[in-house]
Amino acid sequence: MQRWIFSLLLCVASLSFGASPKSADILPIEKARRVWPITQELTAPESLRPCCAFGYDLQVRAVGVPIPVYQIGNILTLTTLGHHRYNDSALGAVKNIVGLSEEKSGLIYTRRGGFIDIAHVRDTADNTFYLFTQIYSRLGQDWRLFYSEELGVRRIQLHAFNPPASMVERYTIAAWLAGHLAFQLAQWHEIAQWYGFQSVPGFSEEISAFSPEDLYSNLLGARLAINVILHGHARSIESYDHAIDKALHKALVQLGAVSKAESERKFREVDGDWWNSKRRVPDKFLVLNRNYDLSENRYPTPVPFEKAKPYRLVMPAAVAGMTISQLGELQIHTGSDMRGLRVPESFYLPAQFPALAEQAKYADQIQLQQMKK
Repeated sequence: MQRWIFSLLLCVASLSFGASPKSADILPIEKARRVWPITQELTAPESLRPCCAFGYDLQVRAVGVPIPVYQIGNILTLTTLGHHRYNDSALGAVKNIVGLSEEKSGLIYTRRGGFIDIAHVRDTADNTFYLFTQIYSRLGQDWRLFYSEELGVRRIQLHAFNPPASMVERYTIAAWLAGHLAFQLAQWHEIAQWYGFQSVPGFSEEISAFSPEDLYSNLLGARLAINVILHGHARSIESYDHAIDKALHKALVQLGAVSKAESERKFREVDGDWWNSKRRVPDKFLVLNRNYDLSENRYPTPVPFEKAKPYRLVMPAAVAGMTISQLGELQIHTGSDMRGLRVPESFYLPAQFPALAEQAKYADQIQLQQMKK
């Protein structure tokens, strides 16, 4: 799928922070009103939360170690979201599976945002929060930060530039840059899953790669965290967790979140087109419809029979006169085991991600055609 046309990008780039946001806008483009305190004791997110394979009442083909893309009771409602916990990924994943975690992850259908994967929302929100705490004091410096391997070695690279004199503008730029980079981590995760990355050795995650709800959910998480940071809730983990709880609930209400019965009905409506209820986790083609578009300005994957106007999530190209993509980037350097991914000459850049996604799309189309013969 092609990225948004040039004229649309120009429109996004010209968004003004001085204009009053429309009252109907779910996530308006905002700026900080002051420089708020920032926690200094944040550790990097250890790993991603187990996300849900698309569908409901899924059956598994294997027994034993929890499969990383499967969750028991995978449909949520506004009343069963639980409470967000920063970095609730390793031990939290086990607690979630056995029903002991305060935080809940699963899928919820919304009329304006389509299917939302709450684990993806939470993960990208947490990465945004963490990256902001690392970026703010280093804004304008040539600096790098290493994440763990996902096929390749993930490196956040900040570029040297002259930041604005206003500390409020620096704070605002750092928040938007953090969200931009966190979404690049999410883009790469979809690519890595398709090309063979396994967070639990021996369990394929191809079933989840480019799932139709994934990247919209990730972008929602980035946008929620950015606004939470701009409102001063990066001062502590407790403040952040509480603010994300409120922001997520409010956004889901505005997006038109439905009941559990209605979410199940929407899954049934797309059974056979988006997923195959007769297949078992982790069969890759339990998921039949995928969205390979990596754009950070996006609508949800169009859901059949839905009449509500979809909500477009926007990441501005420029903030306070600075082009965000020029200030920092995710680089993927050669890893110890890159599986189905060609080893790069130096490293992969986000500009190369769409081509990798298109190759995946083409290969999946061929496989699906062969399955129908």
